Amino acid sequence: MNLKGRNFLKLLDFTPEEILYLVDLAAELKEKKKKGILTKELHSGKNVALIFEKTSTRTRCSFEVAAHDLGMETTYLDPSASQIGKKESIADTARVLGSMFEGIEYRGFEQEIVEELAKYAGVPVWNGLTNEFHPTQMLADILTIKERLGRVQGVRLTYMGDARYNMGNSLMVACAKLGMHYTACTSRKYFPQESLVKQCEAIARETGATITLTEDVEEGTRGADVVYTDVWVSMGEPEAVWEERIRELTPYQVNKEVMENAGSQAIFMHCLPAFHDLKTKTGKEMGEKFGITEMEVTDQVFESPASVVFQEAENRMHTIKAVMAATL
Repeated sequence: MNLKGRNFLKLLDFTPEEILYLVDLAAELKEKKKKGILTKELHSGKNVALIFEKTSTRTRCSFEVAAHDLGMETTYLDPSASQIGKKESIADTARVLGSMFEGIEYRGFEQEIVEELAKYAGVPVWNGLTNEFHPTQMLADILTIKERLGRVQGVRLTYMGDARYNMGNSLMVACAKLGMHYTACTSRKYFPQESLVKQCEAIARETGATITLTEDVEEGTRGADVVYTDVWVSMGEPEAVWEERIRELTPYQVNKEVMENAGSQAIFMHCLPAFHDLKTKTGKEMGEKFGITEMEVTDQVFESPASVVFQEAENRMHTIKAVMAATL
């Protein structure tokens, strides 16, 4: 399968076969790394630009380590180190960077920014996260599911929390593309956008997937193979929304009862960081302000044998490596 020169902006742009090819390539590259087999010859001497308008631990480290493993050098551009969108247009930035680098990663705000970068860059552009989609996380999640459950087709995945943004959107798309059964279990207010739901339902009719939206926790998590959640307040959102989200989403916390209702086969997934205790600055502040010790997931579940969050985090690097290896 030839993906040379392709952008990686959202899973909607890829066929199920192409998505699974990238996952299989990631598994192959992961095995080589575990065995100490070097892959520097794949893209030796190339350079990639990493644009981060939103900070990250996993995404930055994944791109930098993956690029190094493939023989490449990276240039990291944080909000203070780039004029993108401020003194220089997206189109102009894309053409400048495209003339110097073999590939460009973007992590930031609106999807239209990464789409415009891709339109003008002339080199592959990879979406490290936008408000709407998080495709590199999806490949890591699919690889993790395949490793732990031995299959992808027919897997029942329930997402709990705010399903309106990048994680809820991307998981729904991934499930639709790969014949998985997606359930958004949350308050109606936090259901995904209707237009995207309809688009995913159309894809699902071709793949055997199903799309379900429910406010009923018992119904939504019963028999789930994967219970997935994310932080209740996304990066860039004002602190004022914490009180509202805690009040409205606490009924959709992933806890012992939820996992028991799903069944002994269920695994717990989270893209991280997670507020499962008070050992972070934000967690401590919210705990003191609202009298809570946990938010979207209890510490009991997070630290349980069902939790695969750190395997999932490691797989970010292997799948990002596969994307760069395949598209450059």
